[in-house]
Amino acid sequence: MTIFVKNKHTLQIGEFKFRCCIGKKGSTKNKMEGDKKTPRGSFKIGNLYFRKDRIKKPTTLLKCIEIKKNMGWCDDVRFPKKYNKLIKVEKKIKHEKLKRNDYKYDLLIPIKYNFEKTVTGLGSCIFIHLTKDYKPTAGCIALKEKDFLIMLKLIKKNSKIKIF
Repeated sequence: MTIFVKNKHTLQIGEFKFRCCIGKKGSTKNKMEGDKKTPRGSFKIGNLYFRKDRIKKPTTLLKCIEIKKNMGWCDDVRFPKKYNKLIKVEKKIKHEKLKRNDYKYDLLIPIKYNFEKTVTGLGSCIFIHLTKDYKPTAGCIALKEKDFLIMLKLIKKNSKIKIF
């Protein structure tokens, strides 16, 4: 099952269409770290990360990983070996904290953009995560929780996401 992000407001899986939001500056073929754009193309998806203290483990065929306090996703161009990877939080390494005070990462799936042969500076931390107000993101794709939970029932480990 492929997830299609048709435009900045529509995510589609099979017959299901959901409202979504993407990067503040739209989508691009030439993604760069910090450009507030969502990468265009077809990508694999990662595991589901979830906040067990806020949400019960969802029904999904994806591998579910509980978000711990010390989990981060490296967006620091000074650390090419860790760039765009899950890391144990370290003060000296810039990262996206997964256990946030807000709700946005209560559920998240990494999009495997710039993942296999990572190029430092081409963008990191591209996730499908939660939104309550559909405000544009820093480059991620965001859905309301009820739609995210439906999406989780439809997708599989080998599902891809195609962003236009």
